[in-house]
Amino acid sequence: MKRIVAGLATAAVLLTGCGPAPTSRATLTGTPTSRPAASSPSPASLQSLESAYEKVISNVLPSIVQINTKVGLGSGIVFDSAGHIVTNAHVVGTATKMEVTVATGGAPLQARLVKSFKAGDLAVIKVDHPGGLRPAKFGDSSKVRVGQIVLAMGNPLGLSGSVTDGIVSAIGRTVSEPQEEGSPGATIAGAIQTSAAINPGNSGGALVDLAGQVIGIPTLGATDPDLGGGAAPGIGFAIPSNTATDIAAQIVKQGRVTNSHRAALGIRGSTVIGADGLPSGVGVVRVEPGGAAEKAGIRPGDLITSINGKKTTTMAALAETIAALKPGDQAKVGVLHSDGSTETVAVTLGQLQSE
Repeated sequence: MKRIVAGLATAAVLLTGCGPAPTSRATLTGTPTSRPAASSPSPASLQSLESAYEKVISNVLPSIVQINTKVGLGSGIVFDSAGHIVTNAHVVGTATKMEVTVATGGAPLQARLVKSFKAGDLAVIKVDHPGGLRPAKFGDSSKVRVGQIVLAMGNPLGLSGSVTDGIVSAIGRTVSEPQEEGSPGATIAGAIQTSAAINPGNSGGALVDLAGQVIGIPTLGATDPDLGGGAAPGIGFAIPSNTATDIAAQIVKQGRVTNSHRAALGIRGSTVIGADGLPSGVGVVRVEPGGAAEKAGIRPGDLITSINGKKTTTMAALAETIAALKPGDQAKVGVLHSDGSTETVAVTLGQLQSE
């Protein structure tokens, strides 16, 4: 699992002082009555929920694997009976061969990389002798509801077959990963936020509903700057299952991603720090030949400062803004040219390509 600073300091400020909503004032008469005690869940209902957990875990855990490379470990989900396994690109990193162990035990299996889609932090690996691997059941992530109970299954800290529970805290988040070795700093659109504990090693595992369907792939955990970059409890993010299965199916059938469904500006850039020590925009290092930016007249050396009126002071901010748009959309891009002149150019966005 990767860590991401998700604007927690700002969120804390916004929440400070948020108390109960004001109520209308009224004159009370008569004898006050005691407030009825809150009813506790009945033993039968607790037993029913417990049974549901047990059933889901026993059904899904055999479809979860631990992936070991020379540099680390993560999790994966058995995608089909042919031995394809979907995971995060950052779990695979630069490895082309890895070892896979089913969460419920058994001898390690040798696997190889089929293809990584680094821009979406997804990858498919394959076990060539998949006897005994059980494909997971994937649900429709467009039907995920805030508040529904979910379980996160994977191998946190190498503890094979671990399960945590929580709820779906939010849907439709757009989050960016930090750029590190083996990870280009992918931006995930439409991420599912969950309170289920997600720790290093959970990446590539399964976020599962109580019907036993995989609805997401745990990928990111938030960090809190006030804790020195430590984990922010109860804030994790998962790639929606609809995104994961679409990308995985393309890789399985065609060996690569042919339709990312993601918009692209067509540049390579980096965050530029201004004279005040603060991020001031995205410096264009390279433009893709024939890409959206080149067609609109954006050149290396330009500084992109906004998209559709929204400031893009960092590469992450630019990526998150683009992720909310679609291929073919027209965007108004604010540009500071190397000669000091400024311009707003209309860019017809292209499609994010697989590497």
